[in-house]
Amino acid sequence: QVQLVESGGGLVQAGGSLRLSCAASGGIFSINAMGWYRQAPGKQRELVAAIISGGNTNYADSVKGRFAISRDNAKNTVYLQMNSLKPEDTAVYYCWGATVKSYWGQGTQVTVSS
Repeated sequence: QVQLVESGGGLVQAGGSLRLSCAASGGIFSINAMGWYRQAPGKQRELVAAIISGGNTNYADSVKGRFAISRDNAKNTVYLQMNSLKPEDTAVYYCWGATVKSYWGQGTQVTVSS
């Protein structure tokens, strides 16, 4: 059973930066991909960025050039560096991990003020 624990959310002004962290435990060797989704009020959850076992990454068009996903295998942790934040980035950010099924963290709030 995979457990995912996020940290690093908070309140930041537009143009600022935040880094989210997601620490994985339990069954980590079976994880094929990890990433971040977000859900804003009244909207569907959407993929922000993902990284697969081979190191390939995938980003939503809305964050390309501003966000960067990375991982530290020694720490079993995935990071999301968010730069040039915009008010429309405000959402609850969820860490996601996939084996033969999907696992989710509890979510961390990111609020970007204008």
